[in-house]
Amino acid sequence: MSHILSKSDLVFTFCVQCHQSFTDPFPNRRESSVPSCARQWEPSGAGAAVRNSGNVRPIDFRSPSRRDVLTGAGAALATPYLLTAEPTRASPAKRIVSGFVFDDAKRDDGRGFHCGIAGAMVSNGRDIAVTATDGAWSISAYDDDLIFLIKPSGWTTAHAAGGVPDFAQRAGENRIDFALRRSEEPTAFDVLLFADTQPSNATELGYFRDEIISAALGVPAAFGIHHGDVVGDDLTLYGRYLDILGALRMPWHHCPGNHDMDAGARDAGAAFATWRHVFGPAHYAFEYGHATFILLNNVDVSCPEQYRGGIGSDQLAFVENVLQRTPEDRLVVVSMHIPLASFNAPDDPRETTADARALLAALSARPNTVSFAGHSHTTEHHYLGRAEGFDRDEPHHHQVLTAASGSWWGGVADERGIPSALSRDGSPKGFHVLSVDGARYATRFVPVSRSREIKMRMMLLKRAGERDTSEWESSGVLCCPLQASSLCSTELVVDVFDGGPRTQLTFEIEGEHLGPRPMRRSRLCDPHVVDVFTRDRHAYKAWVEPTPSSHIWTAPLPKDLPPGVYRLAVRGTDEFGRPIADQMVLDIVA
Repeated sequence: MSHILSKSDLVFTFCVQCHQSFTDPFPNRRESSVPSCARQWEPSGAGAAVRNSGNVRPIDFRSPSRRDVLTGAGAALATPYLLTAEPTRASPAKRIVSGFVFDDAKRDDGRGFHCGIAGAMVSNGRDIAVTATDGAWSISAYDDDLIFLIKPSGWTTAHAAGGVPDFAQRAGENRIDFALRRSEEPTAFDVLLFADTQPSNATELGYFRDEIISAALGVPAAFGIHHGDVVGDDLTLYGRYLDILGALRMPWHHCPGNHDMDAGARDAGAAFATWRHVFGPAHYAFEYGHATFILLNNVDVSCPEQYRGGIGSDQLAFVENVLQRTPEDRLVVVSMHIPLASFNAPDDPRETTADARALLAALSARPNTVSFAGHSHTTEHHYLGRAEGFDRDEPHHHQVLTAASGSWWGGVADERGIPSALSRDGSPKGFHVLSVDGARYATRFVPVSRSREIKMRMMLLKRAGERDTSEWESSGVLCCPLQASSLCSTELVVDVFDGGPRTQLTFEIEGEHLGPRPMRRSRLCDPHVVDVFTRDRHAYKAWVEPTPSSHIWTAPLPKDLPPGVYRLAVRGTDEFGRPIADQMVLDIVA
C-alpha cells in the first residue's frame, strides 16, 4: 500500500553551495532528488550512480502552507513573502556545459558505445543548442540552471513516478548526456488536459482519485498535461498525487500554479524549488507527432503582493527560440496556469497575463496555434486577434479549462461521499481532451458526473425587468407546470458547459408550428448555481461565490402558447462546429 506523505515524512535539506533550502517529497526513492550542486557524478559517465558531495546537510525547518504565510497565520514559522524577479544565484558567472544526446537502443543508460542523435534541441531555459551529427551539444549556463532536452518527435525519454519525464539535470554537472529511445508517434492522437486538481488534504486527494482518475481511465490518450494548482498549497501531497496519477499509465507533463509554490520563499527561484525537484523545469517544450508543445510558468512572483500573471523575458526568448527551430506547418500548443484573458476579471493582474501581447506576437509567426490555461475555476473560450497582439487574419484560440476540483471540492456529497463541486460558472467538475490530427485540433469536455454525455443544462427563469437589463428574479429556477399567464416574463436559459463565442443555439417547441428560434449569448450567473450555492452555503468554502458565466444562452418563451404539454428542443453547434442538442418537457396550465 502506498504511503500518504505528511510533513513529518519530508526531508528538509540545505545546500551550502547554492544556499537554498528545499523539501524532498521522495526521501527513499532510488534516484537522488537533492540539488545537483550537492551531488557529483562518478567518473564512469552517463547513467552512473550519484553520490553525496558533502554539500548537503539536514536542517530543522518547519513548513507552513502558502495560505498561512499570506494570511499571517504562518508568520511565526516563515519569512516574509517578498520575492525578487530573478533567483538569487550562488555564482553570477556562466560556464559552458556540454554533453551528448544518444540512442539508448541497448537500454543500458549510456554504458558502452551508442549512436548520437543529430538535430535534437537542448536548452538552459532561454537559449537553445542543436546537437551535431554525433549528438554533441554545448551551451552556456549558470550552475543552478536546469539543462533540459526538448524531446524530438519519434523518441521518448525515461519517466519517473506518475509518468513525469526524466529529461533535465542541473548545470553543475561536469557533463550531461541525454538518453532517448525510439517510439512510434502517430500524427493523430489525443491528450488529456487537467487543471486545478487542487487537493488541500489527503481526503480531497481521494476525491481526485475516485472522481477524476477513475473517469480518465476510460479515455485513451498518448499523454496528459496538467495546467497547474496540482495541489492546494500542501506540497507534501505531491508524492501521493504521483502515485495516483501513475494509474493512468501514460506520460504526464505539468505547469506550476500559484498554489504549487514553496511557502516563505524569498525569490523567484526558491518559490518553485520543490516543484523543480519533483517535476523538473517550470517551463520547457517537447515534440510529439507533428506537434510542438510548450509549457510555461506564468506565475510571476516578482511582486510583493502575492503573485501576478506574467511570463518574463527569459521564457519569451525561449518560446521564440523554439519557434525558430520548429517547421512552419506544425501545430504549436502552449500550456500555462494563469489565463491570457479573463471573462470576469479582464483587468485583474492575478487573473490575466501581463505580457500576453508579447507571447501572442511571437505566436503570430505560426499559422496553427492554440493555448490552454486553468486558474479561474471557470470554463472560457477566447479568440485573440490583432487588438490583443496576434497579427493574423484568424485569431488565436485560448481556452480556459474547467477545474477538475470544480468549486474547490465543495458542495454536498453524493452517496459515495464525493462533493458535487459544481463550478461557480455552472459547469460540472471534469477535464478536457485535446484531439490532434496533423496541424488540426479540437477539444471536448468530459464532465465527471453520472451523466457524462450531457453537454448543457436547460432551465426556466422568471425575468424581473426588461430583457436587456439582465435583471432576474432571485426566487430561482422555475418548475413545471407553468401558469400560462406567466409566459410573458419567463425566459429559457441554457448553460452549454463548454460553450463560447462561436457556439450557436436555437430552440423549438414541438407543435408550435413556428420553427426554430434563435437564442442569444447572455452574461449572467447560472441560475442553478445560484440556487445550489444559496441552499448549500455550509458545504462550500468561504470564498466560493457564483460568478457570471461565459456560456449562458437565453430566449423568451412565446407569450401566447396555449395550455398543454410540449417537447422543447435546443439544438446548435459548439465551438468546433459539432452538433449539440438537448430537450425538456414544457408543461403549461391555464
